[in-house]
Amino acid sequence: MPGSLDDLQSALDRALGERIKARKLDRGELTIEVSAASLVEAATILRDDPSLAFSTQLDLVGVDYSGIAGGVDGPRFAVIYILLSLVHNWRVRVRVYCPDDDFPALDSVVGVWPSANWYEREAFDLYGIVFKGHPDLRRILTDYGFIGHPFRKDFPVTGYVEMRYDPEQERVIYQPVTIEPREIVPRVVREDAYGESGKTD
Repeated sequence: MPGSLDDLQSALDRALGERIKARKLDRGELTIEVSAASLVEAATILRDDPSLAFSTQLDLVGVDYSGIAGGVDGPRFAVIYILLSLVHNWRVRVRVYCPDDDFPALDSVVGVWPSANWYEREAFDLYGIVFKGHPDLRRILTDYGFIGHPFRKDFPVTGYVEMRYDPEQERVIYQPVTIEPREIVPRVVREDAYGESGKTD
């Protein structure tokens, strides 16, 4: 029988104490925030403390908070770790903000949860978040010569380059994007008598 969310919060408070900078309970899901400096220490406690036993990292999500409606005070980039305790049947999300917007970086948690390996590579590839101490931090989804990080809010929808097959060179080549940027303004076109039921001529 799983424990309640109150039990989970109490166990987190006992184990992590002041390492928890903030918490949010929304739709039955608990998110705690820890600082970048205490990430690996907090992750190790979350895994090893028997009252928590978060032995499984289910996912790792990068977030770019720039341009969020209503504004977000604080750093631009964050990483959210989604953890599962099989022993207690609990889930928790751990959010950690990257302290530097110009060079977003956090310590790798591959040593705590080996499943973080490819997730950290994905966050690096798509958001440009560097994970210090990662054993093989390289792109995982984009092409070898890809420039930029496509999930950042300031990355253009069309990208910077496109590739095509060049029959003269008999290979795929990269070239600047040839699509002209344009703004699409939706227009509604209706007939004059639209919505007038029962009208006859």
